[in-house]
Amino acid sequence: MKTAVSASLLALAVMAACAPAPADSPEAIAELDTDTAAPEAPAVESPLDAAIASELRSPEEKARDQWRHPKETLEFLGVEPDDTVVEIWPGGGWYTNILAPWLASGGGKLVAVLFSPEGIDDAERVARIETNNAKFKSNYTDPAFGTIDYSGFSANSGPLTEPGTADAVLTFRNIHNWMAGGYEQKFFNDAYAALKPGGVLGVVEHRLPSTAVQDPKASSGYVHEDYVKTLAANAGFEFAGSSEINANPADTADHPFGVWTLPPVSNQPKEGEEAPEGWDPEVYKAIGESDRMTLKFIKPAE
Repeated sequence: MKTAVSASLLALAVMAACAPAPADSPEAIAELDTDTAAPEAPAVESPLDAAIASELRSPEEKARDQWRHPKETLEFLGVEPDDTVVEIWPGGGWYTNILAPWLASGGGKLVAVLFSPEGIDDAERVARIETNNAKFKSNYTDPAFGTIDYSGFSANSGPLTEPGTADAVLTFRNIHNWMAGGYEQKFFNDAYAALKPGGVLGVVEHRLPSTAVQDPKASSGYVHEDYVKTLAANAGFEFAGSSEINANPADTADHPFGVWTLPPVSNQPKEGEEAPEGWDPEVYKAIGESDRMTLKFIKPAE
């Protein structure tokens, strides 16, 4: 009899353990909370991420993101989507294709500063410049790019934009070109005039090792970081920081065709031209794109 009672009690205990808890008990409430908890919301793509991933950019452009780091670069420089941004000499529009839709989505404004033919006497050269500028503008008729303002910069050009109105002035791999023309200081002076007090000048440029001798004309395409800082200081800027976002330690900056030996240009000996000793294009392909400085300067607040 004792055994039968014990077995009955054990069965009741098991049933009690398996029975659902009362609806108002802490255990039931906890179970309900666990069962009905809302699933985690998917991460919201930022407007900058959307611009970088946009079909407005070609696959070839996107393939270079691993070297140019557009998101990290713009975030380091502190550019915001409602800013007025001046981009100098945008070339084929690699950064323009990111900046224009991003700023358009945030209520900002892009000023694309093309090569100015002002002061050039060669009519044929002026015609080529104007044709190139018109071709660039024709690429930005899609409403997704917003409304882009245009101006010009060269040795004889006027203001980049209305003085004191820009939140940021950006230049990507251009300073060596202005050194070749002898008007690199003019750019920094013009950028200073364009910016609001507290505005940012962002510079990305091929970096010459400090141990190498700087060619005043920068014929290799590489520039000393200290020289860029000096040009900025001469114009009145305060240095606000540097980043290694766009660094490439594999780049020795001493290539036979200068920086243009490396991708994406990948210059090679011309037909009939003797190749440099030990020439192997695969070596330069493996290096990747150039080592680049990424510098941020501030126009002091008044």
